[in-house]
Amino acid sequence: MMNSSKSMSEKSDKKDDKKGGVSDMGAWAMNIISSVGIIMANKQVMSAAGYNYRFATTLTAFHFSVTAGVGYISSALGYSISKHVPFKDLFLFSLVSNTSIVAMNLSLMLNSVGFYQIAKLSMIPSVCVLEWILHGKTYTREVKAAVFVVMIGVGVCTVTDVNVNFSGFMAAVVAVISTSLQQIYIGALQKKHSCGSFELLSKTAPIQAASLIMIGPFVDYFLIGENLLKYTYTSGAIFFILLSCTLAVFCNVSQYLCIGRFSAVTFQVLGHMKTVCVLTLGWILFDSVLTGKNMMGMFMAVVGMITYSWAVEVAKTQAAKMATMKVKEPSFREEDVSLLKGDDLEYGKSDME
Repeated sequence: MMNSSKSMSEKSDKKDDKKGGVSDMGAWAMNIISSVGIIMANKQVMSAAGYNYRFATTLTAFHFSVTAGVGYISSALGYSISKHVPFKDLFLFSLVSNTSIVAMNLSLMLNSVGFYQIAKLSMIPSVCVLEWILHGKTYTREVKAAVFVVMIGVGVCTVTDVNVNFSGFMAAVVAVISTSLQQIYIGALQKKHSCGSFELLSKTAPIQAASLIMIGPFVDYFLIGENLLKYTYTSGAIFFILLSCTLAVFCNVSQYLCIGRFSAVTFQVLGHMKTVCVLTLGWILFDSVLTGKNMMGMFMAVVGMITYSWAVEVAKTQAAKMATMKVKEPSFREEDVSLLKGDDLEYGKSDME
């Protein structure tokens, strides 16, 4: 009875997300568009040719601060329902998430771009392994093959120079494990506490914002050797920082929506569509070179994503058929069988009915 009520509440939360006007395709589109947009905005904010605001951890703190503000306003106006989530769970999630942010920035600083991309690609098998260890989740042969094709395709179109050192390797390992755990944790918390995507984000964003604001300037000083207080904010820099924060709200909301409705593995696999979009837009808008190798890798990645979507649907159909067959199978209790074998056949029959 408890399991059925829990599943009912999970379904109702997914319906609540959809009642908000965001379909499954809408959630994916929001994530891809906002993620690509925030990469373009951050390029303008952080590049030397732009405004040279290289304080990545502090910028992420601003992102979560704006997200927390939107969540608070939405709750105050009655657009979202605030559900209770224990502080212990919120704190552990924030710890894992902030570790992911700091480790990813450290990995980018210490490693070559090629090895950084390899580390990002390794998140797909890492999520699969962690899902198997933590939740006993298994994958069909078709899903595994599709994941492999996506990894090869994205690797071909993004990985160039690969230089590895011990400190960079350790930072990458921490980044991969913590990011994988963070994405798995998003779905697990939504199911555990029967809360919607935006409700959970509204709970976690303030804690992440507060902690990153405290540690962000120190982490950034360690990473780039520059003092945040000495940066001169121009009107252009402020505009693009605000634009980055606005896009971050949509990016965070869509991430929670996608992982809550699907899975961390699906989010990782289909999320590489963002890589394809960034490469294409870089070629169109910023005169980036797009070689035959890039295009071949992008084609493989897209084919892998399409195959993955098909393989997941096939796995769902097979699982549904198996569940239906189990329901249809007659189940006889031992006492029922003994009654059928006895002299009082009619009594056994009525008892079964």
